Amino acid sequence: MIFDIITLFPEMFNGPFSISLIKKAVDKKLIQINLFNLRDFTSDKHKTVDDEPYGGGAGMVLKVEPIYRSIEFLKKADNPDRIILLSPQGEKFNNSTAKKLSKLSRIVLICGHYEGFDERIRNLVTDEISIGDFVLTGGELPAMILVDSISRFIPGVIKEQESHRKDSFEKDTLDYPSYTRPASFMGMNVPEVLLSGNHEKISRWRELKSIEKTLLRRPDLLKKQNFPFAKKEIYN
Repeated sequence: MIFDIITLFPEMFNGPFSISLIKKAVDKKLIQINLFNLRDFTSDKHKTVDDEPYGGGAGMVLKVEPIYRSIEFLKKADNPDRIILLSPQGEKFNNSTAKKLSKLSRIVLICGHYEGFDERIRNLVTDEISIGDFVLTGGELPAMILVDSISRFIPGVIKEQESHRKDSFEKDTLDYPSYTRPASFMGMNVPEVLLSGNHEKISRWRELKSIEKTLLRRPDLLKKQNFPFAKKEIYN
């Protein structure tokens, strides 16, 4: 998988992409991350990427020309599968979207900044994605989140592939509670079933606790499913 990231601040990515699993994935050539400075695609000596909005208003607006030139440059190199604009107005990103995108070969991520985009930029992209109902100073952090989340589904990035099936949101439920040593700490004890060695009971306990946690914290997720047996066991 190749990630082409168009940004005004490529130096922001140095830390997150130079450690942990993402760095290992890059070193193993499982993923490739290319950073492109939007200012390199401007045509004036000042490398101007923004301007005042027509009709007046606060802030500056990202110009369409540099974005267009950057996209055309990447298309000539190797036509990307998706060109994604990171924006709070986009479709909300989730686990399912990450999994779908992980099956592609090359995607472009465009990081916004300033007050917003020239509306015509939306005609140049295939997708518009938001990471939540809030506004950030730019699209760099959302781009990092997408790269991290998508990469986890690429074979070889995560050693324990079984962990995917146990992740929160993988089955529209939150993950079950996990514990490790010591078995007792300041009066807080690990549930006895996890110490029993009975794998069938442990599996059942984890399934029920996953549903219970989802019911308490994210009941909206359970609307997609029907768990009559689980609800009976939890409440009785």
